[in-house]
Amino acid sequence: MNDPRYAKLADLLINYSCDLQAGEHILLDLVDVPDEMGVALIRAARKAGGTPLAEVRHSRLNRELVRGTDEAHAKTVRDIELARMKKMQAYLAIRGAHNASESGDVPADKLQMYSKTLRPVLDHRVNKTKWCVLRWPTPSMAQAANMSTEAFEDFYFDVCTMDYRKMAKAMAPLVDRMAKADQVRLVAPGTDLRFSIKGIGAKPCEGTRNIPDGEVFSCPVKDSVEGVIAFNTPTLYSGTKFEGIRLEFKAGKIVKATGSNEKKLNEILDTDAGARYIGEFSLGFNPHIQSPMCDILFDEKIAGSLHFTPGQAYEDCDNGNRSAVHWDMVLIQRPEWGGGEVWFDGELIRKDGRFLPKNLLGLNPEKLR
Repeated sequence: MNDPRYAKLADLLINYSCDLQAGEHILLDLVDVPDEMGVALIRAARKAGGTPLAEVRHSRLNRELVRGTDEAHAKTVRDIELARMKKMQAYLAIRGAHNASESGDVPADKLQMYSKTLRPVLDHRVNKTKWCVLRWPTPSMAQAANMSTEAFEDFYFDVCTMDYRKMAKAMAPLVDRMAKADQVRLVAPGTDLRFSIKGIGAKPCEGTRNIPDGEVFSCPVKDSVEGVIAFNTPTLYSGTKFEGIRLEFKAGKIVKATGSNEKKLNEILDTDAGARYIGEFSLGFNPHIQSPMCDILFDEKIAGSLHFTPGQAYEDCDNGNRSAVHWDMVLIQRPEWGGGEVWFDGELIRKDGRFLPKNLLGLNPEKLR
């Protein structure tokens, strides 16, 4: 049966997030998503005057493909995917894996080789198309969020269809402040980190790239990061869960990385030279997202959070770092998570998860709900 919320979400994704225009091609990349949602997206794209193409995938099949991949296979996939992507003006991915750890037993060297080989597809999509990526609600996601399946579905549609236009207006002053800032200091339990974002710029995330959304990001000058950061949320990377990650930096490079599953953590950070440098720094403020659920598209938007990202930098805010890795690690600074501070050029911008300057008060939860 069709759920009326599908059509509402499809309309937002096609007409706001992807801003699909008449005559444009859009690739709908659907992993473990109900057919009814795919139908709603196709109809919305055609109503907008676009040409939809649909790729339907399943996470168990993807796992098997990568488990047995080799360089020839990966290059063939890259060539086919890149040729298709170059014909798209827009791209929408919805990923609904029933098991978030489905790829957990894929050998690390296979994952690294495959992601490196297919990197040009991701780079073209990110830099040359209008794109948006989101998850699809599943019982495993509800379990990770400590919610019933029905309650999580209600939460999902509430947060994914919130008033992102209102949020976009509220974040404009933060974009301006970050674009003008030089020195940043982050303080929290186990964390004292300094770096520069001078000349890098800032980018608002207002529901046009990810759903749910709610962050403004920049990027450290590559060799400027000094100090230590301790993340207080679990993180999932390539199907493996990590907790208690602590990173030490000298001259921008991660010189020591500790935490659960430490051997695999350092294997990922040794994927290539760029994996031990930072490619993104961001502040998150979605008022509906309060707790981590090991799903980065939600966790990186947690109200009162920040994330710091080993690996590839985005062209929008580029420090020149290149890597097959892009690993968002999240630190929540609300009081119940230990608190914390964010400073720009000696000014306290956010304390215990709440913005303090007058022109940033609109980003606090009670203003955005």
